[in-house]
Amino acid sequence: MRYKAETPSVLFVCSSNSGKSPIAAGVMEAAAAGTVDVHSCGTKPAETVNPESAASLAELGIDISSHVPTAVTDEAQRSADVVVSLGSNAQLEQLPGTRNERWEIDEPSLRGIHGEERMRLVRDQIAARVHGVHR
Repeated sequence: MRYKAETPSVLFVCSSNSGKSPIAAGVMEAAAAGTVDVHSCGTKPAETVNPESAASLAELGIDISSHVPTAVTDEAQRSADVVVSLGSNAQLEQLPGTRNERWEIDEPSLRGIHGEERMRLVRDQIAARVHGVHR
């Protein structure tokens, strides 16, 4: 496969860039160990990372606590080899030349699961997807 740059790149996108996409980016960065250029953005970025998201990854030794949510741009999408939208809230126009994927993530809060337990379940779903791709 040909990549747009020397190192393959992936852009994870969720609506707020405070939870799901930083979790995915953190897990991918840890799994890829520098072999993939990883970024995350949001369609409607929050002001800070979700503390429960950061805590769920800290349990795995991954630190996203200093992540600053940013807005997705056309340039970020164009420069990525793969754009992964997490969940159904992040809606993007697909740009030519970039592979787009949507990962539907089960939302535990719809089943009455909240707080740290919710974020662990979300983290584990995302981590399983990331590890499945990175093998």
